[in-house]
Amino acid sequence: MKHLTIIVPDGQGNNLSSIVGAYKIFTRANEHWKQNGRGELFKIQLAGLSKAVEFYDGLFAVRPHTFISAIAKTDLIIIPSLNHNYEKALKGNKSLIGWIEKQYKDGAEIASICTGAFLLASTGLLDGKNCSTHWAAAENFRIMFPNVILQTDALITDENGIYTNGGAYSFLNLMIYLVEKYFDRKTAIFCSKVFQIEIDRNSQSAFTIFNGHKKHEDEDILKAQNYIEKNYQDKISIDSLSTKLNIGRRNFDRRFIKSTGMTPLDYLQRVKIEMAKKSFENTRKTVNEVMYDVGYNDTKSFREVFGRITGMSPLSYKSKYNKGSW
Repeated sequence: MKHLTIIVPDGQGNNLSSIVGAYKIFTRANEHWKQNGRGELFKIQLAGLSKAVEFYDGLFAVRPHTFISAIAKTDLIIIPSLNHNYEKALKGNKSLIGWIEKQYKDGAEIASICTGAFLLASTGLLDGKNCSTHWAAAENFRIMFPNVILQTDALITDENGIYTNGGAYSFLNLMIYLVEKYFDRKTAIFCSKVFQIEIDRNSQSAFTIFNGHKKHEDEDILKAQNYIEKNYQDKISIDSLSTKLNIGRRNFDRRFIKSTGMTPLDYLQRVKIEMAKKSFENTRKTVNEVMYDVGYNDTKSFREVFGRITGMSPLSYKSKYNKGSW
């Protein structure tokens, strides 16, 4: 029998749902496996640093089965989401970091949920690897862990026995993904039907709200970002913008990428598409009207960029998020 450890970090946080959800789905997969004559695949244990951890100002409490120190070896570790005070959460759970790193080196696989990626990244195990987290935490994550390859649009990453996922309740998709990895496809489909979770979803792009990446100290790049956001409807030349700021184009691109994690052109496109999304959500404008409003003149180009950034066509996005559009 394999061993599954669901970590219960210390401190008040918003991670109760991901602890309970992970426990329920794997317990149900175990039961289904057993009902089909194969016995339970996992011994599932919640493990933490304390006898009990309170959530939501004491409204709920979790009492782990055991302490982390009592688990010498495990096969799969699930790290739930942390609260939004990442630095405080990491300081309060330092002893978990070394334990997670040792377990991985001893053969365990690790899955982080939402902002649990901050705890996982603190081990150094994500350096040079792909990682996803909640889109709202991406900017802070990039600043704190510059050696990690952050994939802001990915719902799930899977690399060398390390799994990460996007934000909030998308962790349910990661759990189904792991059930298929460890049990089989039939069990994953069964669990997806029982818990009514869409199977094989692989992007969080449609849920992302692009709000810029401005937590940096390059004043020229901030000026460029503000200029783009105020003039996105116009035909902006990146060459002209770099000239306006008296910065050579290659140096401008380098500094922009360093500060924001994307090229100036990608930034411009994301600003345009974010404004298009808001228009689709809140107005009755047609796709062509919105396209012109945000500065595109070519339908094919607009559809391609919109699809790349959101994972959906403009018409599909409009019909999904604006029920009054028909």
